[in-house]
Amino acid sequence: MPTVQVTDLKDGDFLLDVREDDEWQAGHAGGALHIPLSEFVARYGELTEAAPQDGRVHVICRSGARSAQVTMYLVQQGVDAVNVDGGMQHWQAAGRPVITDDGKPGFVL
Repeated sequence: MPTVQVTDLKDGDFLLDVREDDEWQAGHAGGALHIPLSEFVARYGELTEAAPQDGRVHVICRSGARSAQVTMYLVQQGVDAVNVDGGMQHWQAAGRPVITDDGKPGFVL
């Protein structure tokens, strides 16, 4: 499974957050695309429209398990996708900003 560490991510990297709505609302990475795992297959077209054509999709969830499932699916579809190891828990622990939809500080649920 292709995996990257939170510390490997650079500003501007495409990030797909597959956590559920309540987790997203509590706090997320700015600029991430949110498609919950429970809706992923039905909303797959949103990803193909938003993702960079020749770029990598960095998939994140709370700890890395759900995002691993989505990463495997995307790789099978021929998408250059990687799982973000440790998910939003490692994101927050690394001091990366976690925000709410209105831009205020959030937290990882």
